[in-house]
Amino acid sequence: MTTLIAILRGINVSGHNKIQMTVLKALFEKLKFKNVSTYIQSGNVVFTVDKTADNESISKKIEHEILRVHNMKIPVIIRTLEEMKNTLRTNPFLKNKKIDIEKLHVTFLASDPEKINLEGLKNIDYSPDQFVIIEKEIYLHCPNGYGITKLSNNFFENKLKVGATTRNWKTVNALVRLASGQ
Repeated sequence: MTTLIAILRGINVSGHNKIQMTVLKALFEKLKFKNVSTYIQSGNVVFTVDKTADNESISKKIEHEILRVHNMKIPVIIRTLEEMKNTLRTNPFLKNKKIDIEKLHVTFLASDPEKINLEGLKNIDYSPDQFVIIEKEIYLHCPNGYGITKLSNNFFENKLKVGATTRNWKTVNALVRLASGQ
């Protein structure tokens, strides 16, 4: 069994794309995923699969079913439990003891961005907000809050040409705990 975490973009935000978590859980179970549980109302689902399949094919399967059942085009990004644990270990901002962890976020990318698109971000400075890109994660520190940063999902999607969705550090930690059975 492989434990996966689905991170859905843009559901239950400001009253748009509403899907109750009980309905979302039932949708995942209908797709034959096991041990399905959700975390808060913003589209976080932990589940297991019997056989190994690539994250992209699983996300497409979920996206297709949401479109079919709810007529909503909702991007879904999948990470394995091990990938999420690595995200916790890798956050470069945790080395700075002065950082307020309440102001940390992770933007998850649907795929690896092309190098040319990464180059376009090298000289971006939206201080005091900071970001570090490591593989398919963008670690963010937004001291004045994520709600007012220019480093949004749309910003990164436009610059990197890949899908993205963001979770706060507390949620990332909670998803790892939930997926670990803690």
